Amino acid sequence: MICHRSLRATPQLVLFAPLVFPLAVLCADVLQFVDPLIGSNNGGNVFAGATRPYALAKPVADVNGQNTGGFATDGSSVTGFSAAHDSGTGGNPSLGNFPLFPQICPGDEVNNCNFLIDERATHYVEESVVARPGYFEVELTSGIKATMTSSEHAALYRFEFPIEGNQHPLVLLDLTDLWQSRQNATITVDPASGRLKGNGTFLPSFGAGSYVMHFCVEFFGGEVFDNGVWVNNRGGAEPKELFVTRGFNLFYLEAGGWVRFSNLVNNTLTARTGISFISADQACRRAQDEIPDPLDDFDKLVTETEDAWREKLSSVSVDAGGATDDLQTSFWSGLYRAMISPQNYTDENPYWNSEIPYFDSYYCIWDAFRVQHPLLTILDPSAQTQMVNALLDIYKHEGWLPDCHMSLSNGWTQGGSNADVVLVDAYIKNLTGIDWELALEAIIQDAEIEPLEWAYHGRGGLQSWKDLSYIPYLDFDPVGFGTNSRSISRTLEYAYNDFCLATLARGLGREDLYNKYVARSANWQSLWKPEQNSTINGEDTGFLGFFQPKYQNGTWGYQDPIACSALASFCSLTTNPSETFEASVWQYQFLVPQSMSTLIGLMGSEEPFVKRLDFFHTSGLADISNEPVFSTVYLYHYAGRPGLSTKRLHTYIPSAFNASHGGLPGNDDSGSMGAFVVFGMIGLFPIAGQDVYLISAPFFKEINITSPLTGKTAQIKTVGFDASYENTYIQNVTVNGRPWTKSWISHAFFTEGWVMELVLGNQESNWGMKLEDRPPSWGETMV
Repeated sequence: MICHRSLRATPQLVLFAPLVFPLAVLCADVLQFVDPLIGSNNGGNVFAGATRPYALAKPVADVNGQNTGGFATDGSSVTGFSAAHDSGTGGNPSLGNFPLFPQICPGDEVNNCNFLIDERATHYVEESVVARPGYFEVELTSGIKATMTSSEHAALYRFEFPIEGNQHPLVLLDLTDLWQSRQNATITVDPASGRLKGNGTFLPSFGAGSYVMHFCVEFFGGEVFDNGVWVNNRGGAEPKELFVTRGFNLFYLEAGGWVRFSNLVNNTLTARTGISFISADQACRRAQDEIPDPLDDFDKLVTETEDAWREKLSSVSVDAGGATDDLQTSFWSGLYRAMISPQNYTDENPYWNSEIPYFDSYYCIWDAFRVQHPLLTILDPSAQTQMVNALLDIYKHEGWLPDCHMSLSNGWTQGGSNADVVLVDAYIKNLTGIDWELALEAIIQDAEIEPLEWAYHGRGGLQSWKDLSYIPYLDFDPVGFGTNSRSISRTLEYAYNDFCLATLARGLGREDLYNKYVARSANWQSLWKPEQNSTINGEDTGFLGFFQPKYQNGTWGYQDPIACSALASFCSLTTNPSETFEASVWQYQFLVPQSMSTLIGLMGSEEPFVKRLDFFHTSGLADISNEPVFSTVYLYHYAGRPGLSTKRLHTYIPSAFNASHGGLPGNDDSGSMGAFVVFGMIGLFPIAGQDVYLISAPFFKEINITSPLTGKTAQIKTVGFDASYENTYIQNVTVNGRPWTKSWISHAFFTEGWVMELVLGNQESNWGMKLEDRPPSWGETMV
């Protein structure tokens, strides 16, 4: 919440165990600062509609423009209103199954209506769009107004028609999804009630296999006039059921059901849509249970959803200290988006039911492990525990931890086996109720056994990894199969995965495993080529030493260090894979979080390391829309220059992260961009898989975070804060009243409710510069 606090008593501050006395708090409703439309343009791909935290039901208007998340403020046209979406993803548009589309047929003739997607697409009135937690509203240029809200598994729509005379509004249901991936589908239309039931088989938008989704749509507020099914651009009153296949070659078959109505009260039709991965009957049942009185439940659902979001956000409060409304909106909206996905599919898994909460839409862990899951560990540890247990549940039933999992399907692995990092991050931050021996077993399998299809789980090239200590360029790997690429980025990620495995092993008392895997975590050094230079437009950058691909025989291959950057061309896993995933060697050279001191030594010491970081961030090589760049903003800490991390952060917030509709630099990636903003603004950045938060100057005068586990409140206070951000350099820090010279702090800060006070100034100080005050780094003697 946004609060101005006045102390009733002065807290007694004891190192590591503060007593925080009651506070008189004057707070504003934080939901006023949540804007679901941030990132609805410029490729943010956010879900802008109505949802509860982690819920399955997510209704919004679907457009034919930037529609990966359903809706976009790009001025495109609405093609329907559907109840299931992912948020902020890349790849193909995800979900958007079984959209409804309301219209009035010219001449009141069914076959004068527009059934096909391209024909029915209708522009929306830009100034009519209203999006807030639990509510979405838009008016089409046809004059039809749509408002919607949701429960956990069902959507509730209101369609208001501009009816003139004896017209009979029509609502169609399209047996499609946003990607038009439908393989087959069925629909039945009840002639009396107009209820629509059915299912369809679809493809996941970034993965293998297929999934089946079921629907149940019921209408209220009017009388059924007639109904039937439609195929291509024609509808008929008979038959009342339909089965369709995909179509022939590239000719996608469009089909579905339709219902027309009369005697609408206030010209408004209410539609209740239940969705389920189990059955249409379950979709009907859950919709009925959660929205029993559709004509009267709309406002109640909105209120319940608002209250659910207030509760989720209530552990945080800030004294903005004059920070702009835009910055506060970026902050609270980032918190909000971080809790949209993964999604709670409990009792919606058709393959098994372990009678524990089941989550899906890990889309993808490669994006989310760095900041989103660490944020949930702080603010919603109960949900994060359930997500970790769901990952282990997937391991038990599918045989492997996923790196990406959406629509109950395996998604493509982008780098390492990064569910390993999520599990270990939860372990070192003391989440309970998790079988850690099972977690160790699952991660060891990732490290030791290569699956036949390592394109969507596990790791590939493990024989070479064990024998050669790196993943070779053009590796000969007859054991398993995947995209034979990304040898550099996979080597770096596998090394950190093994470091995390070593961390868990040591925590569980397995020193033998610790020694084995911590040694393997140094394998990244095998691809460091000290004499490799880098040029841009023929001009040498002046830096020597970069990662390079290496053949199995030990000879070097070559990848231009700037390839796959904004200064060259984009590299895609599916179209033009390279030896680094979606980024350049310049970007990946900094991704050794377990051994930063070793890396700094390889680059020549602190000063050339800082110069290299500066060049990376100022030359156009750094792409902040790609999650691996997040940590590079803060790597100055490891060179003893934490003040430069804050300075660098201010070059990205608010220029790349702001409160506009295009206010994200790229895909939100299930809330990862939002989580980056949150950590930046509170002044603590996590190194996922380690008990380390890097300290920087916050964007607010004071931040308070109450641990849902312990009930204790961590406080971040500033002296010398100014909202113009002239004073962004930390001069000194105290924790619980005692001097704190380290530039990092542990998770106990949150769970034990410590008080950190930062004195700020406009000049860089010597705080955090000493070697002993820098963040921990393993392997100083490995070079």
